Amino acid sequence: MTDFLAEIYLWTKALHIISVIAWMAGIFYLPRLFVYHVEKVEKGSETDRLFQEMERKLLRLIMNPAMIGVWVFGLVLVFTPGIVVWSEVWPWTKAVAVLGMTWFHHWLGYRRKEFLAGTNNRTGRTYRLMNEVPTVLMVIIVFSVILKF
Repeated sequence: MTDFLAEIYLWTKALHIISVIAWMAGIFYLPRLFVYHVEKVEKGSETDRLFQEMERKLLRLIMNPAMIGVWVFGLVLVFTPGIVVWSEVWPWTKAVAVLGMTWFHHWLGYRRKEFLAGTNNRTGRTYRLMNEVPTVLMVIIVFSVILKF
């Protein structure tokens, strides 16, 4: 099995990177949609329903599959011989940051449900501030993997 993982390493890495790009695009865009939704849209209006539909499709059709791809291909990379050295610090900092990104993804999912129920009580400022979380986590992940710190 480990020979097979080594043989498909470049494919796995490419699919992992593609999944990361798609996931990050959604993770950056959904909070921005929430900012406009909370600041510019009247509850119960046609525009409210339009935003809810856009948010649902972004989460369900792009972000969820991309996150699953990140996890699946990332775990395949973890089990590929010679890729991860667990005695070093970088895999642990990356793992913690990926768990943080996953938490943020689910936080966004819960916020979408609040918009759907009409119970959102967060401001545009909250969503703007929270939109910085994935940037910080992305920097930690990239530095961990590239610089191996």
